[in-house]
Amino acid sequence: MARHVADSCPGVLRLHEAADGPLARIRVPGGRLGPMQWQVLAEAARDLGDGNIELTARGNVQLRRVHDAEALTERLAGAGLLPSRTHERVRNIVASPLSGRIGGLTDVHTLVPELDAGLLAAPRLADLPGRMLFSLDDGRGDVSGLGADIGVHAVATDDFALLLAGGDSGVRITAADAVDVMLAAAHGFLELRGDDPGRWRLRDLEHGAERLADLLGLAPGPDRLEFAAGRDIPIGWLEQDDGLVALGAGVHLGSLPARTAEFLAAIERTVFVTPWRGLVVTDMEEWAAEQVVRVLAPMGLIFDADSPWLLVSACAGRPGCAKSHTDVRADAAEAITAGRVLPPTDRAEWETGHIEPKPAPRQGVPDVPLLAPADVSVAGRQHWSGCDRRCGRPRGTVTDVVATDGGYRVE
Repeated sequence: MARHVADSCPGVLRLHEAADGPLARIRVPGGRLGPMQWQVLAEAARDLGDGNIELTARGNVQLRRVHDAEALTERLAGAGLLPSRTHERVRNIVASPLSGRIGGLTDVHTLVPELDAGLLAAPRLADLPGRMLFSLDDGRGDVSGLGADIGVHAVATDDFALLLAGGDSGVRITAADAVDVMLAAAHGFLELRGDDPGRWRLRDLEHGAERLADLLGLAPGPDRLEFAAGRDIPIGWLEQDDGLVALGAGVHLGSLPARTAEFLAAIERTVFVTPWRGLVVTDMEEWAAEQVVRVLAPMGLIFDADSPWLLVSACAGRPGCAKSHTDVRADAAEAITAGRVLPPTDRAEWETGHIEPKPAPRQGVPDVPLLAPADVSVAGRQHWSGCDRRCGRPRGTVTDVVATDGGYRVE
């Protein structure tokens, strides 16, 4: 894809001027946040933002309507959430949330701090676009379908498939070499991109994956793994391999109130932000997990895997986005509470999490009827968008509910 400008992905030091005010995006490598960090985020959202913490599709978090950028920077730096002023936007690392606790071939969370430290230690890697994504999958296939630019997928306890531009490159590497190879690939991307700031992702380079593997001197083998965007996301009561309990929780349209975040901090456990805009609270005794559900379910966290809230995602919409035709989040929430978000028609597909790719959505098709918000009723996975850009649309099979200046179009 040919562009002519550098990516404008926001961070903490470079805010995005949204229609409702400045937006800060905070990178959370591997989605891991400790109790003190949750408390700092909660206080920052309440004191400096709109009172909510938004969860992103890369396991990061963001604050809207930031009115004191300097104060936010100081608070986040003190909590270890801004370890570098030069590299803050390039720390996009997703990892299998349950790795090391439930299933998987190996614990990829041990690689997250090593990869993050390697990114921070290389001055040249500060030039990576803010849209570049790294993934670490423990073999269960939950994050390898997210289309990362550079990733590894466990094929055995000590062996990984190297993923480039969202696909299996055919290259196999050892666990001991995984981080070094990923960092070398990041350097290689910058070399292949050259002086063109409009190449934001590896897939933007013609034959980028093949050229990068060749540049690294890595010979692909004959085997290729196939990855699909799955829906087997962690929700509810999850028994860890060590006998403790984790809880997977959904969050209404990915927006977490500061007060709820303070309760998460009070649990005094590691809580992971997942790439599905949810949470995993880890390492609890059964009695403690029961108490967490009793307290946080009434506050809006979703522990029921059949909840219709888990079927719906939405862009920012109004008032956050000037391009949006309407407040899609309010319309989507009303559809859910009114019972107009229906169960999937193919239950087996939903339960297995194996979803076949869907052709690119049609844009501006004249024969699709326009519906008033109260007339929109859709079954299964759906994404509500305020315009044809469809920002935040998840990968895989999704019904698009797209706002126009005359109503919603369902595709």
